[in-house]
Amino acid sequence: MIFSKAGFGGAVADFESAVVARDTKRSGKAFVRLQETFGQAKEAELLDGGPRLAAVLEHVPAGPRAVVAVLVGACVERGADAERCAPDVLTGLRVALEDAVAFAEAWEATGGGAFPVPDDGEPGEEIVERTGFDAAVGWWTLRQWEMAAVAMLNHRAVRAGADDLRGGLLHLLTAVEQASGTEFRCLAYALLVLDDEPLVALHRTSGTGYALRFSGIGDTFQLHTLLADALIGGGHVAGHAPSPQEVAVCRETPGQVDTVGSFDLTAPDGGRLWNEGSPFDIPVVDGVRLLVLDEPSYRRSWPAGRFFPGMRGDLILERALEPEETERWFAHVSPAKEVTG
Repeated sequence: MIFSKAGFGGAVADFESAVVARDTKRSGKAFVRLQETFGQAKEAELLDGGPRLAAVLEHVPAGPRAVVAVLVGACVERGADAERCAPDVLTGLRVALEDAVAFAEAWEATGGGAFPVPDDGEPGEEIVERTGFDAAVGWWTLRQWEMAAVAMLNHRAVRAGADDLRGGLLHLLTAVEQASGTEFRCLAYALLVLDDEPLVALHRTSGTGYALRFSGIGDTFQLHTLLADALIGGGHVAGHAPSPQEVAVCRETPGQVDTVGSFDLTAPDGGRLWNEGSPFDIPVVDGVRLLVLDEPSYRRSWPAGRFFPGMRGDLILERALEPEETERWFAHVSPAKEVTG
């Protein structure tokens, strides 16, 4: 496929060949052109360019590597093949996380103090002297790697292919968050997204139970709305049902619509599960996530929608449980604990 040398496709080709040849001067010029021409790139250039840039990521110097990864993510968001791009981007994320962990260790070993806040440039000489260049760049570019990785993880096929990697990435991320006091919530939640996940929901007031299955849900706000639609909107339990518009934006329709909570979400031990959390927080009992739905203790509203606008979410009600089956699940449940503070 031939592209104009003046456009994004030409910049990709120049950058690709220069990086592989380790021609620093040429790759530097092509790197600038990549950023300058991306906004005017045609669809064919994006579809072709994303995987080509991903394939040379490991050869790109540490400084600009994260910016190239962001460009790959932007190509994926505009139609490039996420499954082809993801392995190299997630490998780059792992390296950046390992370097950020090394940064945290070196920072602590050289006197500690508040972590420096990365700016748009490169880490300064004093910081590099304390931690080493690669470690400093790992910390400095982690927000960019977050953007690139989330663009990949928006796709269910990528999440499925990365199942063996996600736990290790999350472990590294947790270490960085704890050491730095900085939250990378989008990346953490993307790594926690579940697909084709079975869920048993017990409605305490009616004493009924339901088997459900969900995929691609980024946070518990989103799950809450879809649960209310399936159970209250479906006529199975009493309560406030969300509107079709509120439900649609939690599946795949763009935008947000104001909604009102329908339940208090409770763990089997009686503790509250907050909407701000992830569905991953729901405890697993006998191999299945078990959730108790209590009457709302107060009125709470929020904008219904998807935590990840590029990720399709879904929840389906498979069946109402038989009374004997429901009773067995309720045997695992304690009364709701009083929330204080």
